[in-house]
Amino acid sequence: MKLIYKILAVLVMITGISCKKELDKAPIGLITSNQDETDPKLNIVVSSVSSSYRLLSSTLNIIGQWGWDDGTVLRNDFILQDIASGDMQKKWNPDGDQAWMDQFSKFNFTASNGGFNGQWSYDFEGIARCNRSINYLTDATVIAKIGIDGALKNRLLGEVYFLRAFYYFDLVNNFGDVPLLLKPLKDFSEAYEVAKRVPKEQVWAQISADLALAKPLLPGTKYTDNAEKWRVSKGAAIALQAKVALYNKRWPDVLASIAELENLSFYSLNTNYFDSFDVTKEFNDNEVIFAYDHQSAKTPAMGNGLCALAGWGFIAPTTNFINAFEANDPRLGYTVNEQSQSVYKIFGALNDSNKGNEDAASNKIYIRWADVLLWKAEALLETGAYPAAIGAINTVRARARNSVTANGSLPPAGTLPDRNVASTDRVQIKDWLVKERRVELGFESQRFNDLKRWGMAKDFLQSVGVNFQDRHYVYPIPQGEVDKSGGTIIQNPNY
Repeated sequence: MKLIYKILAVLVMITGISCKKELDKAPIGLITSNQDETDPKLNIVVSSVSSSYRLLSSTLNIIGQWGWDDGTVLRNDFILQDIASGDMQKKWNPDGDQAWMDQFSKFNFTASNGGFNGQWSYDFEGIARCNRSINYLTDATVIAKIGIDGALKNRLLGEVYFLRAFYYFDLVNNFGDVPLLLKPLKDFSEAYEVAKRVPKEQVWAQISADLALAKPLLPGTKYTDNAEKWRVSKGAAIALQAKVALYNKRWPDVLASIAELENLSFYSLNTNYFDSFDVTKEFNDNEVIFAYDHQSAKTPAMGNGLCALAGWGFIAPTTNFINAFEANDPRLGYTVNEQSQSVYKIFGALNDSNKGNEDAASNKIYIRWADVLLWKAEALLETGAYPAAIGAINTVRARARNSVTANGSLPPAGTLPDRNVASTDRVQIKDWLVKERRVELGFESQRFNDLKRWGMAKDFLQSVGVNFQDRHYVYPIPQGEVDKSGGTIIQNPNY
């Protein structure tokens, strides 16, 4: 009998996505089956792991069907991170289309804004798929029945441990305390039982535990599978360990993880800044550590849906973001082209061939080596190693100034000069780091989390006229999920 899964919903799943009335009342959705889950086939287990990646993507309509109002058309990183940070505005020519997105640029949203619901839903859908895969791969009876190779089993298990950690990293940074799901849910009783928030410290501990489990299970090669280079690698697991330590200010652990990553000798800065994003160089560059693999002409669709939004005029820089770049910095032209109103980083090409193309193959990059070098600079700064911290910043700047520009020319002499490596002014060095991260990682959904963890979000956003208040350091729990839980999920303060 063929096993058929129907994803009804995930933890505190989106209101209105299902036609099942009972789901409107339940705080947590279910994964149901018409067959005993202990009798899957090998291809089902493998595809279950692959499906866990899908919630990282910006492909349109992974869950639901054109749910603009509930924020589920695509993954909302660029809204909750880039628009909220003051780097991005919704459209090149502002209008009333999808006004809920504009609310993030002004911080005048309520807990009913669809952006929160969409992000919450994508992450918990991903977690539910990971939990199902982990349940298969750690069940001795299942493993014996499907006859999976031991090395393949370990590799797949390492991948989904990483992915669960990744989704929880996103949730804890956006919402603080969140429900912690570590196994598949089989009935509404189980759903209500876990529909409660746990302290964020417990979530961070689980993230670290999952990464510790993932790392030794993944092969010691640059790519986990040379036929599918998009899969989670050992390098990705180590890099996320470094990022977790960074966000928790464990500076020696940051440096230790980065040293481990360096010892792999897999990663370095590409010669040209745009090579990380160039669709013709995907998985043939030196810099990208973890990315979502968008592909064209696939069923189900795997294209980069953000390119479709760009065709409708979405995804534009703010003036403040543009002004953050130093004179002749090639990275600005590679990020956005003001004249053609294009976002080359997202398109994966220095033309408009992917503008409006929802099936574009340009990858979504989550971790790359330049980001890691700037984590290293920050940890070195915080541990008093000022010359080394400045040196790491200068390495990133040197690559930028030596990159051929988007127009094919070389930057003029004197572009992006090195920072003074003899400086012992901690405040000045931190300012250099903050500025470098903004321009190096622009439109990569890093800036708002950076501002929050530095404690700078309120001062910066208020300085550009945004009504950011202390409560905004965490986003509200989607109000529909609070309501469906019957009060067991408590809203964040002052929302």
